Amino acid sequence: MSTNAQQPTQQPATTPAPVKTNPLTPEEQDVILRKGTERPFSGKYYKFNGKGVYTCKYCGAILFRSTDKFDSECGWPSFDAAVPGAVKQTPDADGQRVEITCARCGGHLGHVFTGEHFTPKNTRFCVNSISLNFVPAGEMKVEKAWFAAGCFWGVQYFLERARGVVATTAGYMGGKTKNPGYEEVCSRATGHAETVEVVYDPLQTSFEALAKLFFEIHDPTQVNRQGPDVGDQYRGEIFYADDAQKAVAEKLIQLLGAKGMKIATKLEPAGAFTFWKAEDYHQFYYDKNGGQPYCHFYTKRF
Repeated sequence: MSTNAQQPTQQPATTPAPVKTNPLTPEEQDVILRKGTERPFSGKYYKFNGKGVYTCKYCGAILFRSTDKFDSECGWPSFDAAVPGAVKQTPDADGQRVEITCARCGGHLGHVFTGEHFTPKNTRFCVNSISLNFVPAGEMKVEKAWFAAGCFWGVQYFLERARGVVATTAGYMGGKTKNPGYEEVCSRATGHAETVEVVYDPLQTSFEALAKLFFEIHDPTQVNRQGPDVGDQYRGEIFYADDAQKAVAEKLIQLLGAKGMKIATKLEPAGAFTFWKAEDYHQFYYDKNGGQPYCHFYTKRF
């Protein structure tokens, strides 16, 4: 997408993936299905700064977060990151630009550019407003999951990169102390486990997919430890939101047990506990400080 691309291009309609889609106006069809481009500076979300998420107008999948939106003054909404796995990138036939489409339905969104140095991420997803809907933070149709698997730095590192994950938060869960601090939890007197809360888009991923990843990024046979980190705050635990999540977790534990693994993971109802957000310096630790997780590694188990 560039400022000389003001008129919609006329191309044959694409064939989106077989998912439930929403009706489109002729103008929306021209952009979303025929890869057109709306006029610069005309889109409703160009200067929009609401807090929430931007979804695909065609299928409803969550594509971008307001926290990743910035003003590039290019004439279209700009984002320096997308929800993991939500946006597909495909080089244009002329090799000059890279098209972005909704990974779920194939609807055209715009183009992505790198090397412009607008933000530290050095990426600009340039999106047509007409391809998007905005959902305020309090109205998002998302689901939550809570996983404890040792130091939450490494757990968050892997889970935040999983497809369809909208947000992750490092914190404490499973204990009796209200609003605990890191030093208290490390004293092993609170009963809390270092836990990561995951907010995800059920249109793009599932609790089962996230739970499988949970079992594949740590050693679920270790008791009250993970690698060099020892203590009940490093125990493996899933805090399930409902009976459906519990059944999925039990099924995966049985599958691993059938492979000869003695799974130590605990299962507890999330409703019996409060999730307490950890200190800011613990959030996205490796992204802010560099390096790689020291006690979490991906191992395919399913």
